[in-house]
Amino acid sequence: MSHAAPHSPTPSSPTPPPPARASRARHAARRVADVVTQDTVAGVLLLTATVLAIVAANTPLVDWYESVRDTRIGPAALHLDLTIGTWAADGLLAVFFFVVGLELKQEFVSGSLRNPRLAAVPVAAAVGGVALPAVLYTVLNLGAGDDALRGWAIPTATDIAFAVAVIAVVGKFLPPALRTFLLTLAVVDDLLAISIIAIFYTDDIAFLPLALALVPLAIFGFLAQRGVRAWYLLIPLAIITWALVHESGIHATVAGVLLGFSVPVVASARARVASGFDDEGRALFSGMTHHFAHRVSPFSMGVAVPVFAFFSAGVTVGGFSGLVDSLTDSVAYGIVLALVLGKSIGITVTTFVVTRLPGLRLHETVRWPDLVGLSFVAGIGFTVSLLIGELSFGLGSEADDHVKVGVLVGSLVSAVIGATILSVRNRAYRRDVHEANSIGT
Repeated sequence: MSHAAPHSPTPSSPTPPPPARASRARHAARRVADVVTQDTVAGVLLLTATVLAIVAANTPLVDWYESVRDTRIGPAALHLDLTIGTWAADGLLAVFFFVVGLELKQEFVSGSLRNPRLAAVPVAAAVGGVALPAVLYTVLNLGAGDDALRGWAIPTATDIAFAVAVIAVVGKFLPPALRTFLLTLAVVDDLLAISIIAIFYTDDIAFLPLALALVPLAIFGFLAQRGVRAWYLLIPLAIITWALVHESGIHATVAGVLLGFSVPVVASARARVASGFDDEGRALFSGMTHHFAHRVSPFSMGVAVPVFAFFSAGVTVGGFSGLVDSLTDSVAYGIVLALVLGKSIGITVTTFVVTRLPGLRLHETVRWPDLVGLSFVAGIGFTVSLLIGELSFGLGSEADDHVKVGVLVGSLVSAVIGATILSVRNRAYRRDVHEANSIGT
């Protein structure tokens, strides 16, 4: 009588589990990705890259820093022989805007922007927070000439990574509705910034490459709708779309937004049925935009945005006297005042006016001092502000250096004021929680 070996596989045996080492590696990679996308960690990475850039630009490392930033790589035949600094701004930042596009699509279809009445107040606040800084900057630069006026859109943007990180650090007991308000405001702010870049910072449009870009874009969207997640299909299509949009003259980051918008919030019913579950028993298509954002956000927040910040924030200040001299330029102090005062007043006043209308009001848990603190935090305009500065004046120009000083100083002042107000409010909410807990016991 023969006996089969106890561990011999049979035709009907289930597929053996993956090796423990591979499973541990995937688990470790997932843990790293989760850590990188945390609000506080993303903010720290961005801040670290900024500090390193400033240090490199103001020490003997400056020659190395500028030579690396200005080194050209890429195929000249495809008009892609770009400097590393430009690759960071046009290429890597397109990944960031792809995630922004995914978040916008998610919010419009099933998130906070789906219900007009719920979204009306933060949407209006975002518009006010874009309009007033632009007006204030323009007024302060009316006598400085047309070149200075090109930077009117620089102080309109809110850096969501830094802003949310501030609230995450100082606002453990703040109402959750306040964070939702900031996220909605920042999403609309991003949409407005994208529109400004596409409309006002595009000089000449080559329509043939733009039309050709619709082909890989449509294929990318079709595959996403069908539930295809294969990187070897999607990434080449995304790169081709990006290259054609870049060739058209429209800023290439717009390609990232278009690709994000092409992803459906939920895949087709047929694709969902066919997808089944992943190796941990989770449904693969809880949401396509969520899936793509979950996969791409770690690279966006952990690599793309910090590298962009490193090559964009390096301004040679020239010591304290150089900093003071930079801030005497109307471009720089116009940005500072627009970020600190324009954002805060624009958001607060617009919210106050809108909530006087019937049926529109702040969430019942949010108080006006909370909103004032949030309005200052929204004055942290970093990533997109630096990008618009480069588009306005050119990377490495004297005016662009003044833009960087203005953005850094304005963002820092806004962060300190906003964090101080919200920290005081957080202590008040924490005291209320402790008092409620003592009464309950």
